[in-house]
Amino acid sequence: METYIFVVLAVLAIGSALGMILVKDTISSALLLVINLVTLSGVYLLLQAQFLALIQILVYAGAIMVLFLFVIMLLNVDHEESLFEKFRIKYLAAFLLGSVVLAQILYSIGGVTDMLPEISPDMEQVGTVEALGDVLYTDYLFAFEMTAILLTAAVVGALLIAQFKVKKSGDVK
Repeated sequence: METYIFVVLAVLAIGSALGMILVKDTISSALLLVINLVTLSGVYLLLQAQFLALIQILVYAGAIMVLFLFVIMLLNVDHEESLFEKFRIKYLAAFLLGSVVLAQILYSIGGVTDMLPEISPDMEQVGTVEALGDVLYTDYLFAFEMTAILLTAAVVGALLIAQFKVKKSGDVK
């Protein structure tokens, strides 16, 4: 059962990654990236890394993708009306809700039938919040801080570019 779930998640991840690259619309590309990040969190669940799966959804699919969509919407101010005409939020919400329910059902069936692999006692300490925080804030502190600075600089740069376009079009009037 675990193999089948992995194959489905792998096919979804590869398909959404290819779609993200091949789609010309930036909003659709960003939404396909969200699907890719959610499928990766499903793979983390299969590896018994629940904390990483939760962080994958909260941080990447949640916060960072909201920033990306915000920046994309700022840069594509002209196409905002056509976006809402062809894209319906309820279809995306229904798909995401259905995917979450299906994942919970499959995970529950795997847990009840003892099809999920047993965790060794040595591995129980690896995925804990304490172990992850210890490694993140000691060994990888520089990379963690540089990522935060890079993301902040990217958002500020995108806002400056969007503000420059707005001022430029405002001067023409």
